[in-house]
Amino acid sequence: MLQRLYARILEIAAGPNALAALLIVSFVESSFFPIPPDILLIPMILARPREAWRLAAWCTLASVAGGLVGYAIGYYLFDAVGRPVLEFYHAMHSYDALKAGFDEWGVWIIILKGMTPIPYKLVTIASGVAQFDLVAFIGASIVSRSLRFFLLAALLWWFGDAARRFIERRLTLVTTIFAVALVGGFVVLRYL
Repeated sequence: MLQRLYARILEIAAGPNALAALLIVSFVESSFFPIPPDILLIPMILARPREAWRLAAWCTLASVAGGLVGYAIGYYLFDAVGRPVLEFYHAMHSYDALKAGFDEWGVWIIILKGMTPIPYKLVTIASGVAQFDLVAFIGASIVSRSLRFFLLAALLWWFGDAARRFIERRLTLVTTIFAVALVGGFVVLRYL
């Protein structure tokens, strides 16, 4: 079953609507959606290795644009939208700690947290609530998301077929590691 799902994701990744799907997922993940864009970016790069840099750039731009929506949710709609999103992810206590650190470490928080499995929406919403400087937020988001997606693109481009063979031979292991990292990000939010 896992092999069929993997084959289907690769088919979508090579299909004509793949870029639109990647842009949508990258955009909404930065403000409310729980699934990271890596789930599409990885198979898209494996399916089209020559487009690795372009795909990473599009993913970065969509993620930063979506981050602006998260920022706006925190800035303008925290009580109506932001708080329920953070409560849904059981992230209020992490949010409070993150908000307190923005005054001193804001740019570094955005850069470091934006590269981890910790959901980026927490950073974007908290940045808006803290009324963090918008230009600094955009700059730090570009750095953070670029590092994450271009590093992934570089690894997949460099290792290309070897990465694909590794994933295909060890699909259960790769899927498990991805799921653990995703769930781990939410667990870290809950207990930090």
